Amino acid sequence: MTVSDASAGTPANGAPPSDRAFDYYGYRLYWVARFLLVFAIQVLSVSVGWQIYDLTRDPFLLGLVGLVQFLPAPILVLVTGSVADRLNRRIIMASCMAVEALCALALLTILHQGLTAVWPVYAVLLVFGIARAFMGPAVQSLMANLVPQTALANAIALNSSSFQVATIIGPTAGGLLYGVSSELAYVVSILFFLSAGVLTLLIPKPEKRASQPVTTEALFAGFRYIWSQPIVLGALSLDMIAVMLGGAIALLPVFARDILDVGPWGLGALRSSVGVGALLMSLWLINNPVRDHAGLTMFAAVAVYGLAIVVFGLSTLVWLSVLALVIMGAADMVSVFIRQTLIQLKTPDDLRGRVSAVNMTFIGASNELGEFRAGTMAAGFGAVPAVVIGGVGALLTAAAWARMFPDLRNVRHLDRMN
Repeated sequence: MTVSDASAGTPANGAPPSDRAFDYYGYRLYWVARFLLVFAIQVLSVSVGWQIYDLTRDPFLLGLVGLVQFLPAPILVLVTGSVADRLNRRIIMASCMAVEALCALALLTILHQGLTAVWPVYAVLLVFGIARAFMGPAVQSLMANLVPQTALANAIALNSSSFQVATIIGPTAGGLLYGVSSELAYVVSILFFLSAGVLTLLIPKPEKRASQPVTTEALFAGFRYIWSQPIVLGALSLDMIAVMLGGAIALLPVFARDILDVGPWGLGALRSSVGVGALLMSLWLINNPVRDHAGLTMFAAVAVYGLAIVVFGLSTLVWLSVLALVIMGAADMVSVFIRQTLIQLKTPDDLRGRVSAVNMTFIGASNELGEFRAGTMAAGFGAVPAVVIGGVGALLTAAAWARMFPDLRNVRHLDRMN
């Protein structure tokens, strides 16, 4: 089934296919469910962070929270993508949301009983990470089944905007809820997970896909497909390398305290600047999608991303640093928007789960490696050189990839690729 064959992608009034994703009932349910899901994850992440630090007062153990949740994705990448391509994606999503609600309930129970051992928390987070690993490819793949090709770019922009809103407001809401009552924060996350699961089950069932035998060849089909498609390989690897080099976010505490001298409130402003830039750009893309020269636009966005990192690294002015981070977030959003659209359009539906699993794992790994690169270089050469070198590296990567992947560079209209 191609994107244009989406069984749930027919407007309720029987009109010709619309380019507005919200015109499709199934997508509206999906969008609300996904927003509630991301919001719940943000609230839970803040609550777990407070809970771990209250128990241990150990920053190292606090840092393990993200790692424990990330590790299942690369370990299970061959399985999670295959499951998303073989089974009902709505059921996968709803089941994983139910597991996440149970994990939140387990964390609430640990908190309520006053347990001082930290290993039960990490055990629950590992299960939570496994659920997220299975849910991610299903979430990414289902979207293309709910809207026709003409509305896919708009759907991706709407997804990006809701994600940014949830990631900006969610941590703040989680902190406020935890401040009022630690139990309340977990209860809210549980209710949001369950609500998202119910909405997911209400999404109209897409057309049934042909079943595939489970073979070694099928498990590795996502990797082989990416390698055989220069446009997909170029878009994925360009974003992965740029993210790995752009590890400035990990060093924001250093810049806030030692270079800009703005303190904790200034650090909050710096951290939110990237999200604000991404949100503003995603809102712009909802009504003004990239209509021509998509490949060149993607390379230009990565170049601007790298340049903004360089400016931030060299800046000693607070306003200039904030502006650079806003531009960095906006440029990254353009790159992400084009990459996601290209991958969705170029990937057959029977491979979309496996390709999405590889894509999400590579991006997650590059985030982890990016923070490691930035921290290691900062320890050896200082924070400013670490950030500036990363920004220059992103600029050089954009130039090199533009030469190495001419098919990607020459992509023009995102809505005319199939």
